[in-house]
Amino acid sequence: MFFYCSPPAPLANENLMELLIMIDACRRASAKNITAVIPYFGYARADRKTQGRESIAAKLVANLITEAGANRILACDLHSGQSMGYFDIPVDHVYGQPVILDYLASKRICSSDLVVVSPDVGGVARARAFAKKLSDAPLAIVDKRRHGHNVAEVMNLIGDVKGKVAVMVDDMIDTAGTIAKGAALLHEEGAREVYACCTHAVFSPPAIERLSSGLFQEVIITNTIPVAEKNYFPQLTVLSVANLLGETIWRVHDDCSVSSIFQ
Repeated sequence: MFFYCSPPAPLANENLMELLIMIDACRRASAKNITAVIPYFGYARADRKTQGRESIAAKLVANLITEAGANRILACDLHSGQSMGYFDIPVDHVYGQPVILDYLASKRICSSDLVVVSPDVGGVARARAFAKKLSDAPLAIVDKRRHGHNVAEVMNLIGDVKGKVAVMVDDMIDTAGTIAKGAALLHEEGAREVYACCTHAVFSPPAIERLSSGLFQEVIITNTIPVAEKNYFPQLTVLSVANLLGETIWRVHDDCSVSSIFQ
């Protein structure tokens, strides 16, 4: 049995509790298998202690879902791969990358004009994998220092973007501070156009003001988190992951390979 954890960010705790109750109800009704389908794992960023007396909430939530009775997890673009290890049950990790890549391919941007940009050092592996699928495009990295939660300062750019179409790739956009400052730096370094791509659009204030300020040619996201009507702006493109999740669910149900979707 499959459950979709509805994920609007302000209601994360309500949705989590609803998911736990549904899992428990099905377990008590003797369901053979229970798979929790979680497009956006809301506590994924709390995956380590960055200072003393801090909770590792990602592990806590993983324990709650497991103890409620789930037999399997299907999650989309976890903030860090090690989060899969927090679960004592199988985890199928789905990537929104193919959906975004298909859309970018339809724009027919010349491969020689393209450069993929990681907005921070931690996202280099993600950006490198993305660049490889875009005709092995060159890679640039924004060197960032974070002074607190949701407070970032861009320091330097590693790589050449002059005259290029820069595609910034991240797993999520929260307040958009990192990606907006990165885009400003790319324009200063001579980038012709800047696109922002992410799977999870959390869009905490003042994200919309930053994203619609003219820094971006287009902001491309998926619908793992439903976008409120008030958060739409002209440069925003929302892509559906429904087919991707549907295909993954069928493969899990039929005991087929999930990873082959992304190879």
